[in-house]
Amino acid sequence: MSTEPRSKHAGRRIAALLAGLGTMAALTSCSAEVQRGFLPGERDTTDNTVLITDLWVNSWIAAVIVGVITWGLMIWVIVAYRRRKNTVGFPAQMSYNLPMEVFYLSVPLMIVGVLFVFTDRDQRAIDARDPNPDVVIDVRGKQWSWDFNYVKEDVHEDPGVQAHLTGDWGAPERLPTLYLPVGKKVEIQVNSRDVQHSFWVVEFLQKRDMYPGENQYNRYINITPNRTGTFTGKCAELCGEYHSEMLFNVRVVTQQEYDSHIADLRARGNTGILGDQYDKNPARPFLEPAQERTEP
Repeated sequence: MSTEPRSKHAGRRIAALLAGLGTMAALTSCSAEVQRGFLPGERDTTDNTVLITDLWVNSWIAAVIVGVITWGLMIWVIVAYRRRKNTVGFPAQMSYNLPMEVFYLSVPLMIVGVLFVFTDRDQRAIDARDPNPDVVIDVRGKQWSWDFNYVKEDVHEDPGVQAHLTGDWGAPERLPTLYLPVGKKVEIQVNSRDVQHSFWVVEFLQKRDMYPGENQYNRYINITPNRTGTFTGKCAELCGEYHSEMLFNVRVVTQQEYDSHIADLRARGNTGILGDQYDKNPARPFLEPAQERTEP
């Protein structure tokens, strides 16, 4: 029979358990879903999804490392310093431990500081406004659909009609659809016709709140789509009774397909911008979408 103290046996069991958990985590991290933190879409869907994915995944890695260390120390203290059988009285009491208190204060501050630096760096890069985008889209949310204007081409999609999840309008091909050319710099300007909405393309990993009558400054998204395909869009702000049916699609196509779609809109008579004639809040007029913008 082993003569080693029970605490050593317990310590070895804990170490084996942590090693097993670490091995399982390493093995499961090989999948593409885990590598991008279970985020929707692909890593390089746009030029911003790489930054967003890396920030998300690395934040979770840091959180797991801190959690494992903290849990390990807690379990070790519970096992190693547990009250033994036949123990009499109380252990030595300490009113404070200055080095330990400084440690517990400084380490969290360092962790928060590092996360802030990386978050601020990536957010500035994501929100950087391109001075000369190839495509400018004026998006106007309304209860409960979307209007899409192609500003430089001076054409628009048909006025958006609310989806009905239990009827024909729930079919993806009948949802309001925004076309974007792959590989081109796009600025999406967002505004609301009535109440607060939020423009969200799920696979782009970005959303932007939209307010009635707001200045377009800071109400935009600058992206470069890198993958062709059809992507899911929805309102991400509770905006009323049929919020769940405020759906749309984004179709990223080749430049030739994009030009063909614009020509088709023009041939159908969809010229000009769908302006304030569809507004539900006339007391707060919109600014016209600007080709040239000046920042305050």
